[in-house]
Amino acid sequence: MKSNQANNQLRIIAGTWRGRKLSFPPVAGLRPTPDRVRETLFNWLDPLIRDKRCLDLFAGSGALGIEAASRGAAEVILVDDHPRVAETLREQLQLLKATQVQVVQADVDNYLSGTPRAFDIVFLDPPFREGRLSGCIRQLESHGWLADEAWVYLEVEHGLELDLPENWTLHRSKQAGQVDYYLVRRGV
Repeated sequence: MKSNQANNQLRIIAGTWRGRKLSFPPVAGLRPTPDRVRETLFNWLDPLIRDKRCLDLFAGSGALGIEAASRGAAEVILVDDHPRVAETLREQLQLLKATQVQVVQADVDNYLSGTPRAFDIVFLDPPFREGRLSGCIRQLESHGWLADEAWVYLEVEHGLELDLPENWTLHRSKQAGQVDYYLVRRGV
């Protein structure tokens, strides 16, 4: 079955690369965050994103991390374990001349088991129905991956109950189709 290239593209909504289209490979399970969800999320993050350090776990298409960089994030790390996805992300970043964005090809659990660096904003959008969210949240909180007052974006299948650490506060939430998404504030 041939892939329709138009179905494997997304558009940067705002910032330096506003309107640019990015391609992503037709990999099973890869579901870019829809435009309207990204627009809502980045409206929430707009006053916070400039000059921040961002970590995009389960990066997939790179939609969240690249949008953050387009809007002024100082540094963005995209983590994904799929070789084809990582290579496509590198190609897209080279076309954009996005020197503030780095791609790390690694399993997210293995990456979070490595040497931590504190991030201001984390995008956490794990594959649906694999039960990986809680483990990632625990690793982020207990292993030093978050700045004292970090923001964490969570995108999960509709109806999934969140189990957040005590020092995390739900700031905003919405639903779009079968997706629930949240912006959470971590405090010390």
